[in-house]
Amino acid sequence: MYIPKHTEETRTEVLDRLMGSHPLASLVTVGVSGLFATHLPLVLHRESEQHATLRGHLARANRQWKEFSRETDALAIFSGPQHYITPSWYPEKAETGKVVPTWNYAVVHAYGPLRTIEDPDWLLTHLNTLTNIHEASRPEPWSVADAPADFIATIARGIVGLEMKIERLEGKWKVSQNQTEQTRASVADGLEKLDTESSLAMRDLVKGVRH
Repeated sequence: MYIPKHTEETRTEVLDRLMGSHPLASLVTVGVSGLFATHLPLVLHRESEQHATLRGHLARANRQWKEFSRETDALAIFSGPQHYITPSWYPEKAETGKVVPTWNYAVVHAYGPLRTIEDPDWLLTHLNTLTNIHEASRPEPWSVADAPADFIATIARGIVGLEMKIERLEGKWKVSQNQTEQTRASVADGLEKLDTESSLAMRDLVKGVRH
C-alpha cells in the first residue's frame, strides 16, 4: 500500500482497535485461478506485541480455501471510517480557489501465511468466540448453545476454518493531516454539521481522536 509518511499509523493498539471495531475484512489470496477475494469477519487474537493471528471461516463451497497458494502471503484489508471531503469546507476556496475534493479514510492491511483448519473442536470454539464478541452489546445475547447441538454440528461441517499468522501490519490514516490547523477545523465542522454516523466518525479522526 502506498503510505505517505504523514499518513502512516504504526501504533499496534490503534491498528488493533480498527481491526476490532471494523471486523469485516477483505481476504485476498493468490491461487490457481489468480487473485481471489472474500469478505468475511475476522477475529484478532493477540498474544504479544510481536505475535498475533486472525481467525475466520469460509463456506466449504467457497473454492478460495482449496486454491490459495501456501507459498504466497494472504492479505486481509480492514476498512475503517471514510468520507468524501468537499473543497467547499476549505477556507482557501474563498481566498484563492485553489482547492480540490479528496476522500479521507483509515485502513489496516494485515499480511501473513494462511492455513486451513477442519478440526470440529477448533471450529466450535471459533464460532463461540465470534458470536460472543458480536452479541455482547445486545440486551439478551444469542449464544451458539441456544441452537440444537446437532444443528450446530451440521453447520460446522459446512465451513472451513482459517488462521493467518500476522507477519506485517500496515496502517494508513488519511485524515487531512496535510492541511493547516484552520482548514482541519473547518473540515471537522463541516463533517459535524452533516451529523451522520460516518461523518461524525471522520470528524473525530480529523480532530485527532482515533477509534
